[in-house]
This record gives sequence, C-alpha cells and structure tokens, in this order.
Amino acid sequence: MIIILGNLIGFKSSKFSYFMSEVAFEVSKLYFKFRNNFSRCWPRFYYFCDRNKILIKCILAGAAVSLIDLVVLFICYRLFAWSLIISTSVAFICYFLFSFTLQKFWTFRNFNQQKTANQLVMYFVNAFIGLNLNGFFMYQLVNKYHLWYLLAQIIVNITIGTYNFIIYNFVIFKKEKNEISR
Repeated sequence: MIIILGNLIGFKSSKFSYFMSEVAFEVSKLYFKFRNNFSRCWPRFYYFCDRNKILIKCILAGAAVSLIDLVVLFICYRLFAWSLIISTSVAFICYFLFSFTLQKFWTFRNFNQQKTANQLVMYFVNAFIGLNLNGFFMYQLVNKYHLWYLLAQIIVNITIGTYNFIIYNFVIFKKEKNEISR
C-alpha cells in the first residue's frame, strides 16, 4: 500500500521499493501464520469472518483512518499549536488519502490504475455527500428529536457507514466482469 501511495505521488526509489517489498513479505508471513492459527483455534468464527471479509475490512479500515484523523488533529492542534480550522483541514486531508488508499487497495482489492483518478473524484464527491448527510441527520436527531448528541452521532455514523459501504462496493470500486480478483 505504501509503495502504491508513493508511486501515486511520484516517489520511485529502487531502495525504497526493495525495502517496502521486504516489509510486505514479512507482513505476509505474519498474516498467514495468524490466519492458520485463527482457523485452527476458532474454525466457525474464521468461516464467518472469511465469508464477510470485505465488510470486516471496510469497518477496520474506517476505524484505522478515524484513529489517524484524531492523531493528526491532536498533533496539529496541540503540539504544533496550529489553528483549529487548519488542524482539522490537515487531519481531513490525511484521513481522506489514507481512507481512499485502504478502501481501494486493501478492502476492495482494486488495483486498476487507469480508474484511480475517476475513483478519487467519486470518492471525494461521496465524502462531501456524507459530510452533508452527517450535518442534516445530526440536526434532525438532536434538535428535532432531542436525542443526546453522542448517541445521535453513533446512529449517524452507522447509517453513513452503511451507505458508504454500498457506494464503495457497487459504484466506486465495482469490479468489472473482465477484472480478476486478487
């Protein structure tokens, strides 16, 4: 993923690529060891996870980039003492780029480089729609239905997360009939 992100922004170093391929190999070995132990110890749960792996990956990627968003926001606002607007903007840009990269290459295993620019635009439009839906639903749940704001945000996050999964799976990262799954 880091190699692909580096290539997308134009960073093409042979030493960097070699190092990252070695890291990827070691991570793959750890993953297969974990997967084999997991399937041996909890076969039913493993079967459930294997059948729903795209949904589970989407949730994990969302949680990971949310953590990245919070960490970047904290670093920019507290440690660098930047304004809140600049800090949240930088955090959103990091969130957006990591989210797109994880969803495209890890969750949906979409390695088609010709579609990346179009997918990035659709992903941005979808993020803008999600931002507006978030504001609309929060206003409705908190001001009209007098729901506690944190409970309302949990409900809205689940709703928008479900919407995002459907849009990612069936529109943005949709597999064409001639594409090979990896």
